[in-house]
Amino acid sequence: MTVTTYQVEGMTCGHCVSSVTAEVGKVAGVSEVQVDLASGAVTVTSAAPLDRALVEEAVTEAGYELAGKVELLPQAGGSCCGSGGCH
Repeated sequence: MTVTTYQVEGMTCGHCVSSVTAEVGKVAGVSEVQVDLASGAVTVTSAAPLDRALVEEAVTEAGYELAGKVELLPQAGGSCCGSGGCH
């Protein structure tokens, strides 16, 4: 499992969060989408690394702009560090 956090610009309300969540959630392989309105961070969980262009297309379809990829965390054993528990 892979968790990638992207920076999205232009979101200002709950409707924005819903739109981005719905569109990114349609990308093949995505199992979870979490959006932090305050920071603009969109965290995407997928079975394998995603093609950035597909995520960017989904964000654009929702009406927003993908600013950059913040962080990529490979997941093993259901946790961020693979040890079964996070710090």
